[in-house]
Amino acid sequence: MSTLAYDPRSHRGRRQRQMVTPEGIALPLTVGARGSRAGALILDYVILLVSTVAIMIALFYIAEGVGLTGNFEEISGAGEFMIIVISLFWFIAWNGYFMAFELGPRGATPGKRVLGLRVASRDGGRLTPEAVIARNLMRDIELFMPLILLIVAPFGMAGLAGWGALLWFLVFMLFPFFNKDAMRAGDIIAGTWVVEAPRSKLAAALSTAGAASKGTSTLTGAAYKFGDEELSVYGEYELQTLERVLRDNRPEAQQAVAEAICRKIGWNPGAGDERAFLEAFYAQLRARLEGGMRFGKRKADKFS
Repeated sequence: MSTLAYDPRSHRGRRQRQMVTPEGIALPLTVGARGSRAGALILDYVILLVSTVAIMIALFYIAEGVGLTGNFEEISGAGEFMIIVISLFWFIAWNGYFMAFELGPRGATPGKRVLGLRVASRDGGRLTPEAVIARNLMRDIELFMPLILLIVAPFGMAGLAGWGALLWFLVFMLFPFFNKDAMRAGDIIAGTWVVEAPRSKLAAALSTAGAASKGTSTLTGAAYKFGDEELSVYGEYELQTLERVLRDNRPEAQQAVAEAICRKIGWNPGAGDERAFLEAFYAQLRARLEGGMRFGKRKADKFS
């Protein structure tokens, strides 16, 4: 039996958790380290700052060409339009960068992907737009507002207001150190956490090995062929969950997932050949979803 071996006294061991999916399947995961999260945030801000500054410079050059000058009484209609475009771009870039990437199938910004992290729902379900929006809007309260107060404090905000801004900043910055899952306030409100998502070559391996290649079990010789109606019950999120189960290679988890799938599609293949069944289902489900993408059809999860 494959087990998750680690020393519970080590730093990584203390970050090991189990996430229970809505189907009742326990999946092991590792909470992202605080240092990795801080590094990912810094990297994201560097990417965001460099890209927005470059685009803003280009927009200002365009604005000069359409008559946007320092004298606002002489601004043309095109110049006024450019002011709106620049303002909207700045707002969307700084508020939409994190939301757009975390709502994607990887659930991670470029900074998180570089450091092997992703955002996940603590209830084991799919990461919802509401959760992503909530955790990112909280960043303004946690980080931007106290930073602005600290920046303007030397220019006239002294006394209790300045000390209050500093306390506000420190409370939110130190918040991840006061809970074992290193969650910031936004994570607690949104019901999310940041977990490790190391890069894996499982997808390529599964498509060419075992029952995934021909749909036939090397153990029993049973052929697993699924129809379109049976494969249509699941989407991309369930495919990712199945991939994690196969990668972890825990027999008890594979048995639970196989039973859940069989109940869903009305199969009764028996016991003892769960991995072959899951490999075949994974390969055929993935092929179906990829085929749909080629024609612009995407199925995010079983509810869509």
